This record gives sequence, C-alpha cells and structure tokens, in this order.
Amino acid sequence: MGSVAFVFPGQGSQYVGMGKALAEAFPEARAVFDAADDALGEKLSALCFEGPEDALKLTANTQPAILTASVAAHAVFSKRFATSPAFVAGHSLGEYSALVAVGAMSLADGVRAVRARGTFMQEAVPAGVGAMSAVLGLAPEKVKELCAQASQGEIVSCANFNEPAQTVIAGHAKAVERAGELLKAAGAKRVLPLPVSAPFHCELMAPVVPRLDEVLSKVAFKAPAAPVVTNVEATPNADAARIKELLLRQVTGSVRWIECVQALEQAGVSKVVELGPGKVLCGLVKRISKGLECVNVEDPASLEKALAAQ
Repeated sequence: MGSVAFVFPGQGSQYVGMGKALAEAFPEARAVFDAADDALGEKLSALCFEGPEDALKLTANTQPAILTASVAAHAVFSKRFATSPAFVAGHSLGEYSALVAVGAMSLADGVRAVRARGTFMQEAVPAGVGAMSAVLGLAPEKVKELCAQASQGEIVSCANFNEPAQTVIAGHAKAVERAGELLKAAGAKRVLPLPVSAPFHCELMAPVVPRLDEVLSKVAFKAPAAPVVTNVEATPNADAARIKELLLRQVTGSVRWIECVQALEQAGVSKVVELGPGKVLCGLVKRISKGLECVNVEDPASLEKALAAQ
C-alpha cells in the first residue's frame, strides 16, 4: 500500500455551519475554534457556525474561517487515523492550513496571517477593475496561449490549473472578457465568470506582496512534520527557511494543482484525505488521477466514513 497525503481546501469551500458539528462533538475541534477566536480577538467561530453568509463571504473573513475549520477537522481526524501523512498540500489559502497542520506555523500566526492576506487582497484592486473566470473543457496550454493573446497591454493569466479540463483565469475585467471570447471560439465548453471580490493569483495582486512580507516576517516558521507540496513549485518543501518566500510567490503565482496532485502520486501516495469544508479537492483529485483514492472530512458523518475506509 502507498502512503497517505492530507490536503486542505481553499477559498470558495466555505458555508455557514462549517465546523459546527465537529466542534459540538469533539473537544479538540472546539479548542481550535476557541484558539482562533482568541488569536483574532473576535468570535470567528460564531461567524463560521451561524453566519451571516454575507459576512462569511468577505475575503478577510473567509480565509481565517476556512483555515480554522480545516485545522479543526485535522485535529479530530489525525487523532483517530492510524497513519501520519507522508505529505500535505493545500489549494491557495489551503497551503496555510497545511502549514499549521504540520506544525510549520502556529494556529494563532496562521489565522492572523490569512486575515491580513485576505484584507490586503481585497484592498489591492478597486471593485470592478478585476475579474476571474473558470474555463471548462480546454487544455491548460491552450488557455495560457489565448490569455497572452487577449492581454493587449492589460493583465490576464492562468490563476489556477485545477484539473485537466478546468483552468481559472484572472486579471483586468476587460482582458478576462476578451480572453473568454477567444476561449469560447477555440472550443471551450463554458467560460463562467466567478463571483469573487478580487482577481487572485495574477500580477494585479503585486501590491499585496510587500504588505504580506511584513506580516510573515514576524512569524517563526519551523520545519514541517511532513513536507508541503507547494502551489508555486508543485514539489515538496521541508525547509522552514523557504516557507515565507514560497507563500509570497503564491500571491501572484498560479496554483499548479494538477502538478501538485501528480507530484503526490509520483512520490508513492495512494490515498488523499481532504480536511475542511466541502469536497472540491476530492473532485479535482479524481479528475487528475484515476489511481488516487480520496475521502473528505468535514463533519462527524464524513469522519466516520473516512475512518472506516482506512
């Protein structure tokens, strides 16, 4: 049997009530939410459990909320699962959850860092200037090529390589629109504008980098208990000295999720466990690799199912 990897979801997986059932059933999950509340000096747990949805959708709230719910799921699952992960990975924001889970940064530093990251991203681009779209049914190389054609002096590029038939593009709203037309003409099945507050993972996020650098410079990073397959390099990193640089590059860099999953498989992973709200990553993993088994843990029912499958 191959080894196991834990993966952590990114923005877009949030929902009102996330983590609530785990926190009510397991003291270790409740302790994670309490620690996050203390670190931020506010009731993030109440926002996760009760909403309102509009407040939960604000990037500055979404990021610490997903991280906390993901780390809570990890706290419960890892205590009951027979095997430690050989690797961890996270999609965008999920990379921070992964780093907290393997002890490379503290939970308090993690929630404060992603609260700042979300705030800076929100402030980097005025509303309406940027946009993101999901491109379905076209090869990633073709999407990249047509984004270059559509730029015309503006920014539009591949933000997320999610799976072979799904690439997310980001940049100036007009350039994203131009790219969408070219992509549809080239045979994309669909080009779906995404309801996001900022164009993540493109050069429009450059103003975030120096501000986030200041925040991350105060974090005491430690060597992770398991290597982290990073978004920007799609290779495992176990060097604490490189963590900050890799997180800063991630702000404007593409999320190379296809290659991250392939790297896990090539390293001998046969099972992936998604820890946190939703099961988006399980869907992507299955579409990237037929050989990887994937289970998710977000509540007591999915926890029971995941433990039964070990």
